[in-house]
Amino acid sequence: MTVNKLFADIPDALQPLVANARERFAENPDWPLISTRDPQIEALLPRIVACSDYVTDVLARYPHALAELIDDGRIQRSLAADELESLYLATANATAAESEAACVERLRRFRHRELLRIAFRDVMSWAVPAETLRDLSALADTCIRAALQYTSAELQERYGVPRSEDGTESVFIVIAMGKLGGSELNFSSDIDLVFLYSEPGETDGARSLTNEEYFRRLAQLFINLLSQKTADGFVYRVDTRLRPFGDSGPLAVSVAALEDYLVQHGRDWERYAWVKARAVNVWAGICDFSHQVLRPFVYRRYLDYGVFASLREMKAMIEREGRAAANRENIKLGNGGIREIEFMVQTLQLVRGGTLKSLRQRSLLPALQQLGEQQLMSIETVAELTESYLFLRTLENRLQAIADRQIHELPDDPIDRARLALAMDCADWPALYARLGHHRLRVQTHFDQILRHDREGNGAAEAEDNAALTENSEAACAELKELGFTEPLKVGERLTSLRASAQYTRMQELGRRRLERLLPAVLRACAVVPSPIVALDGALRVLESVGRRSAYIALLHENEQALKRLVWLCSSSDFLARQVTAHPLLLDELLDPRIFREAPGREHFEQDIAQRLSMTDAEDSEQQFEALRNFQQAAVFRVAVADLSGTLPLMKVSDRLTDIAELVLENALSLSLAELAMRHGMPRCEVNGVRRPAGFAIAGYGKLGGLELGYGSDLDIVFLHDSAGEHQETDGEKPLENAVFFARLARRVTHILTMPTPTGPLYEVDTRLRPSGNSGLLVTSLAALDRYQREDAWTWEHQALLRARAVAGDREVRAAFEALRSNALLRYVRRDSLRDEVIRMRARMRAELNKSTDELFDLKQGEGGIIDIEFLVQYLILRDASVDQALLAWSDNIRQLEALGHAAILPPADAEMLAETYRAYRTRMHLKALAGEPGLVKAESFMKERELVQRLWKMYLGDG
Repeated sequence: MTVNKLFADIPDALQPLVANARERFAENPDWPLISTRDPQIEALLPRIVACSDYVTDVLARYPHALAELIDDGRIQRSLAADELESLYLATANATAAESEAACVERLRRFRHRELLRIAFRDVMSWAVPAETLRDLSALADTCIRAALQYTSAELQERYGVPRSEDGTESVFIVIAMGKLGGSELNFSSDIDLVFLYSEPGETDGARSLTNEEYFRRLAQLFINLLSQKTADGFVYRVDTRLRPFGDSGPLAVSVAALEDYLVQHGRDWERYAWVKARAVNVWAGICDFSHQVLRPFVYRRYLDYGVFASLREMKAMIEREGRAAANRENIKLGNGGIREIEFMVQTLQLVRGGTLKSLRQRSLLPALQQLGEQQLMSIETVAELTESYLFLRTLENRLQAIADRQIHELPDDPIDRARLALAMDCADWPALYARLGHHRLRVQTHFDQILRHDREGNGAAEAEDNAALTENSEAACAELKELGFTEPLKVGERLTSLRASAQYTRMQELGRRRLERLLPAVLRACAVVPSPIVALDGALRVLESVGRRSAYIALLHENEQALKRLVWLCSSSDFLARQVTAHPLLLDELLDPRIFREAPGREHFEQDIAQRLSMTDAEDSEQQFEALRNFQQAAVFRVAVADLSGTLPLMKVSDRLTDIAELVLENALSLSLAELAMRHGMPRCEVNGVRRPAGFAIAGYGKLGGLELGYGSDLDIVFLHDSAGEHQETDGEKPLENAVFFARLARRVTHILTMPTPTGPLYEVDTRLRPSGNSGLLVTSLAALDRYQREDAWTWEHQALLRARAVAGDREVRAAFEALRSNALLRYVRRDSLRDEVIRMRARMRAELNKSTDELFDLKQGEGGIIDIEFLVQYLILRDASVDQALLAWSDNIRQLEALGHAAILPPADAEMLAETYRAYRTRMHLKALAGEPGLVKAESFMKERELVQRLWKMYLGDG
């Protein structure tokens, strides 16, 4: 076929373009041999050159690129990144080390060849739009990896391998953001990248650099390799402004530094950006990074009010830009454009993705599909938006393919309009413009409907109109006094202190504006509670602590009821105010009004902890442990709220706090056991020739054993096992002796419980009640415990055992411990010296711990207080248990008193009065704890109750 014949049947307006292409191709004597390789391709060349100056230029400058694509059939295929990478490597000169100039040229020519393939398949409709986007992204991935491989080799030759402090190699990580991160790159696009490195340290070469400097140079060399414009053009323009602190931040940052940045400085718009983040090169730590760093930053646990607050601002910005004259013909930024679809989908991902895993998608189309499946959009809406998105992205690619330019404005030039209409299979420009108008109107309609978020008329809206209330003026003081503040000047002092605080001054401008809009509503809410200034102090502490996480400010701003609940809590309990201040995640709990109306039960907690663990990666132990910590904080918070609200009586408060501790222990043990068993197998032993599993359990002592935990109570625990006989070791590939395995298991459980949090560990753990205390083994066999109780235990240790029970672990070991406890308390107590030992121990405790004064009474350690009741009860049960074994049935003080009354060891009336006194003391202790106060009351308090305890103590134990 002749060149003249080749370019027939093209619209008249585009014939000059075709003629120019014909002349350029004819200058190459090899062109006929190249163009005639495939008749089908030859017949389609007129259309592609008419649609794209860029393709024409590539064919004229690199005609053999077409020959290569035709010869191996690649021009009609989609290629994944790994195949592209192999093809790129195959083009290298195997006989010599590649110079930078050669690498620069090879990369650019490779890109031109593959873009020719992609453009050909797109314009000829051999590829569906989503396939074209994937192909463009795969090409970018390949070029990035190739550039990284070359630049890394170059720098390592100069400076050596970057290593961390422990000698392992520190890895450079290229994170793709935006459309490349979502594998949705357009034809001529910048690539948004963030550069990370795994560990700080230094290189091991003769000319050593810090890793920070090494990776900065690597990033710069990498960018230049891709972006530098040469005779062959460029590969990609690289945009790094999404890195921490933007242009003013370091070009490459460590993973730890990024995590700190996101926690301390991450803004709402950055959450949108990191939804699509993807590591382009291979990095073993990507799963941990995604789960532990990105997911908590991007997705919130509950419905995310922070998104709604920023939503209005971002939506307003999009609408302003869409209406701007400069963007009316912009298919990305204009009304009904690509960005509106992206914004709709990504906003709903952020709002709901914390609880719906399926929405955590990097690519838009799968996320859009999930929104339909989760019934967050109608199926019809999803179908329409999908169709419009694919149309707009196709139009975008074919517009940019005209000249390989990153443009989104519709052309004014009649020639470009004609070629775009041809590329989009439309008869002419008016037909294409009408199709585009249909899609833009549809997108705009859905955008307005889906993202309509008119706030209900609530206190927050009213507060916006009363900003003067927060000013330090006479008018503000007068209005505050009318609202109910008896000391309005103190309000001004508190607000002035807030605005002068370091936390306030470090807030982003957006966060400060949100906080200032919220403050009037805070004042109005505080004015109607019993202690307005106390409430205000607590609320401002909370706001100060969460100020740099403006999503929490937005939550309170959007939800009047949540704000009122927070203010009530702050006025009622310093303990709860401090909890929320330290754990802002607890603000999410305020969204659920049931916590003020319904008392939580153990079943509720079991469901909650199971749900939280189900949302973690089964192979990510740290994530699972974090779920346990979040559960404990939220569960204790709910109990305290129910306590203050009056929906839980004292004994039930202790029951629920004990339930929480038991669930944490049981799950911490289960997770730790699974983690160790994966490496070493399960412990087994052989007794009398029979091989059996060796079990492990935890016994609770003190308040945990007695079902009397309070807020902040320690956990007194003892670790037990029933391993015995011969061959005591695990059955895995890397076996351990059972004693070593159980010791590691106990330490792992203890670590989970005592790991530091902003308000300290979940629990302080005390294991000194094990045999021989701190000098004894951390984990005790049942046989050793029985022997110790028989031969070496002190009377106070028998007292402690009376308050003990098995709380977690293997059922058989737990049952064996309960039998051991009963047997020891029946048979091993030295009753001849019991009275003297109890008196001596109580006197010692009182001397060391009693904080009573002439003005104050120590509820716990004072004479006639809680400990005196407990010691009296323990003495009577230990004294008479051998006569009435029913006395050993319970480990809690109240039911032990009931048992003493039932057995007539104590007169029933005295037993009941002691129980009422015990409840009264503990109720006051609970209230003190909630208020953040020590367990001291005025000396004249509880006089009758103290006299009762002292009378009974003297009756049964004498004057000691």
